[in-house]
Amino acid sequence: MNDKPDIKLRRTEVSDLDYLFQFQLDKEAGYLAAFMPKDAADKSTYLNKYIKLLNDPTVNNHTIMVDNIIIGSIAKFVREGDAEITYWIDRNFWGQGVATKALQEFLAIETTRPILGRVAFDNTGSQKVLEKCGFVKTGTDKGFANARQTEIEEFIYKLN
Repeated sequence: MNDKPDIKLRRTEVSDLDYLFQFQLDKEAGYLAAFMPKDAADKSTYLNKYIKLLNDPTVNNHTIMVDNIIIGSIAKFVREGDAEITYWIDRNFWGQGVATKALQEFLAIETTRPILGRVAFDNTGSQKVLEKCGFVKTGTDKGFANARQTEIEEFIYKLN
């Protein structure tokens, strides 16, 4: 018997955004993600931003589903000429292999390489996810983390 959740990815739809917005209101998850919008609770700004991203051909947004329930998101976007990956998993699903499986499935769909992943220095869960999916730590950077209200180090991972 398999106790792992059955994960499905599908293209993100505008109707998903209300659900996905709720995840960024989780303070603990936001702290680990670190690099959040200035006002993570501003729903109209969130919706405006993500509706534009859904229409941007350089962005590949997918919604992560378990048993037809939205439990997260995953996307490829381009920043300063580099393809990057981002994902968010509902904290109720942490530690169950969901992020790893979702990223593996997404990387089969999104074949842009190289692709980068950035993660807060102390977010060991996301570091492990990236490493399990073949990403290699290639450097560090510093940036202002709105969720922590301070500058922190982030690790840069790369998948060729």
